[in-house]
Amino acid sequence: MREQQIFPPEKMNTGSQKLGRVILQLQRLERQPRTFGEAGVLTPSEIHTIDAIGCEGGILMSALASRLGVTKGAVTQLVTRLEAKALVTRTTHPTDSRAVMVSLTEKGKVAYRIHEEMHHEFYQQLRLQLDPDEIAVFEKCLDKLSELLRD
Repeated sequence: MREQQIFPPEKMNTGSQKLGRVILQLQRLERQPRTFGEAGVLTPSEIHTIDAIGCEGGILMSALASRLGVTKGAVTQLVTRLEAKALVTRTTHPTDSRAVMVSLTEKGKVAYRIHEEMHHEFYQQLRLQLDPDEIAVFEKCLDKLSELLRD
């Protein structure tokens, strides 16, 4: 086990305050709908649903709910909205008639690719600001933060 470092209180407060500001900025971003090409304006929950579906090409509704950390009812509502926008389709699972699969339409795939490009461009901008050692530390910090938030 790694020895815990002790930081002076003034350093802890500064780091804590900065983390708090970053979290607030992320929350603000998560409330802003964005335009994703021909897919139009999508809310963060809609594009994250598209992203979760796009990762697999098609996914069971129950697995989608689990991946997004929401109820099956919430996923049903999201998928219904995305279906109305012609971004996803629902089909019966080929071997289990009780299960429902969700997949992206061509229009949904466009939104997925644009979202992926946005993330890639943001990360490329970040890489221009940091040297390789700083990127390695940053990525390790993201892993640790993700572990802490998982609980």
